[in-house]
Amino acid sequence: MPEPSEGGAVPAVELTGITKRFPGVVANHDVNLRVLPGTVHAVVGENGAGKSTLMKTLYGMHKPDEGTIAINGEQVVLHSPSDAIARGVGMVHQHFMLADNLTVLENVVLGAEPRRWGGFGLNRGAARAKIREIGQQYGLEVDPDTMVERLGVGDRQRVEIIKVLYRGARILVLDEPTAVLVPQEVDALFEALNVLKGQGLSIIFISHKLDEVRAVADEITVMRRGTTVATADPKTVSSRQLAELMVGSELPSPQTSDSTVTDRAVLELSGINLLDDTRHLLRDVTLTIRAGEVLGLAGVEGNGQAELVEAIMGMRTVESGSIRLAGEEITTWSTRRRREAGFGYIPEDRHRHGLLLDAPLWENRVLGHQTRSPNVRGPLINRSGARADTERIVREYDVRTPSIDVVASSLSGGNQQKLIVGREMSGNPKLLIAAHPTRGVDVGAQAAIWDLLRNARAEGLAVLLISADLDELIGLSDSLTVILRGELVAEVDPSTVTPEQLGSAMTGAGEAA
Repeated sequence: MPEPSEGGAVPAVELTGITKRFPGVVANHDVNLRVLPGTVHAVVGENGAGKSTLMKTLYGMHKPDEGTIAINGEQVVLHSPSDAIARGVGMVHQHFMLADNLTVLENVVLGAEPRRWGGFGLNRGAARAKIREIGQQYGLEVDPDTMVERLGVGDRQRVEIIKVLYRGARILVLDEPTAVLVPQEVDALFEALNVLKGQGLSIIFISHKLDEVRAVADEITVMRRGTTVATADPKTVSSRQLAELMVGSELPSPQTSDSTVTDRAVLELSGINLLDDTRHLLRDVTLTIRAGEVLGLAGVEGNGQAELVEAIMGMRTVESGSIRLAGEEITTWSTRRRREAGFGYIPEDRHRHGLLLDAPLWENRVLGHQTRSPNVRGPLINRSGARADTERIVREYDVRTPSIDVVASSLSGGNQQKLIVGREMSGNPKLLIAAHPTRGVDVGAQAAIWDLLRNARAEGLAVLLISADLDELIGLSDSLTVILRGELVAEVDPSTVTPEQLGSAMTGAGEAA
């Protein structure tokens, strides 16, 4: 039986000597983690450090090859997430798992529906009362009858947390919970976490944002190369020290110094309108990105950024307006033609638009570039050329993989992202659409991607940058535009605006300076 902590409390979670092997790789090796009740325990580490594998083991998605799991002092064997849920463990994934066409209530109860007397039909009254009770108890209020498609990102995350609390979770695993939140939403989340731990719940908080980790955590466990290497006190450790423990280097900064902006327009949008039935997704969007410029687009998710990117890439047909590349009208061009003309694309959702998860890495190198060297020879795919270039990308971009023949789904999220960035920069693009380019990557990979964007910018690349990391957006951008409900509503100076001012402009709550 696990030993009580120094304060006498039995750990809510104790993982001892956890080892998990997959073909060609040891994802976890002799990992130890102790989480006390009523605390926020952060787990940090670079991509490929084994954090996700460890959490999936705790959630019953993997069975460890070695080691033990104890929950509230009792050693357990978890065969599935259902076993973990029954033990009071709930997990909120980085990518929300909500159905937009259902209400909050319907999403929360899905798979755990309370029945009316006699077992027939959904007892909506009981479900509604319980959801409201949870919201009031933990500071997570949200209207149970609202359609999820109408919710902002912060409220969607509340729904995900309510889902696990509804099922009786007392141990919450939060995977990158602030990745898409603006500062005000982060503050609201942290307030809710304080309420949760004040009522005795335990929270395991996985994040790459070290300043946030230090602000919210009671204890920090650092992982590197599949094992735990240190436990730190957030009151005494600095972000720089955490970064060194994680990757052996200093905490990077996105700050860009000298301007490289030229007067040569690469992408020009004029009066772009995009409709969905009778609703405007984009309204009269006009902007210009010049060679050597990073133009940042700031907005809360769901305000038209994704639709604008899809219009630029030719994935959506605009209702009216003009798109020009280096002075040439391309509004009616196909996505393939735009790709061949020099468009690079780092998509917001790497799983849906960036990768074939069941295909090997070398085939993913070809994806979106299947008409260009070194991927083709004449009309045929050049297998040897694609494989050789994939090896180069893996080496230059530090994609951690046992082989280029493993499927993309076997990589951690950060390594998937590095593969995509390497692929998109390999075609010497004229224009790069970079949507959340460092989402879910560690500080080392983040620094590498920032350096890459800065260097490419200095060589004349035009970049449209979309990011939920406001420090990244402010630091990398030469110019910064705010989008709200499909309209460009403000232009701000990245050299003077603060994240708080920018967050206010993004939500329509105030003016950015």
